[in-house]
Amino acid sequence: MTLLEGVLKMNIIRTVKKMKQTVRKLIHNRQEIGFVPTMGYLHEGHLALIEKARQENDIVIVSIFVNPLQFAPNEDYEQYPRDEERDKKRAEAAGVDILFIPDAKDIYPSQMKIDIKVKDRIDVLCGRSRPGHFDGVVTILFKLFNIVLPDKTYFGMKDAQQLAVVEAFITDLNFPIELIGVQTVREKNGLAKSSRNVYLSEHEREEAAWIYKGLQNGQQLIIDGERNPIKIIKKVEDVIRNKTNGSIDYVELLSFPSLKPVKSLNSQVILACAVYFNDARLIDNIIMDQDGNIKDSIHLNVFNYK
Repeated sequence: MTLLEGVLKMNIIRTVKKMKQTVRKLIHNRQEIGFVPTMGYLHEGHLALIEKARQENDIVIVSIFVNPLQFAPNEDYEQYPRDEERDKKRAEAAGVDILFIPDAKDIYPSQMKIDIKVKDRIDVLCGRSRPGHFDGVVTILFKLFNIVLPDKTYFGMKDAQQLAVVEAFITDLNFPIELIGVQTVREKNGLAKSSRNVYLSEHEREEAAWIYKGLQNGQQLIIDGERNPIKIIKKVEDVIRNKTNGSIDYVELLSFPSLKPVKSLNSQVILACAVYFNDARLIDNIIMDQDGNIKDSIHLNVFNYK
């Protein structure tokens, strides 16, 4: 695996112009590009996406950009964890070829004159309490996809609603990109890896492990033959309430990726929840078939334009 002009170490690019010039050369050389968009503070979940991209592509590009359009006025844009030096070391060790770290003024040189609105898959799960959030997500992805021009892009299944919205975005706007969802990476106790875990106290980290255990209890009901969503949801809620001091935002069982309510299980579904602790709101989910079986990854879009 080589980069342009024989450069073997990771290349750091900070401007849109330079990134576009580099991508044109990669495409001219017929190198397939795998793209992992992130907001930085890379953890094992991000590294799993990079590893998957490394296995499937000639060149792996990772972007680090804390997108202001994804944050509401009362959310944690300024406090969002950032550590560029740490990220650079982790990305290079993971085999990233190009690390794209643009400045906000380069990405948004002036006020946007066009609004991109998401109309579906947003009135459930996290989208219900974060109006406009996914508009910000697809806006930055529109820009990044047009800058990087990837063949494949990789997202974690922990942010499953985001994955579903991105699937609709790619499909509706005919992006020639294959979307791959990669299974959630977890700590030994089952807690999903997240940049926001740094806000948890030691005791909260122990309690937070019961979020996934609650979801697993719901999954086991499905494996055992339960098909009533109300009973499955109640089981998850009972576990979280009995084992943690966290406050449940939601527990939902929906079709995936369409994110519609289900009356009975007969297709792929997502069992998802969000729980508030003192300084963190944690999300988690299990995506499975109607019998409770989980896949390691999901390929949501396959285009054969070449």
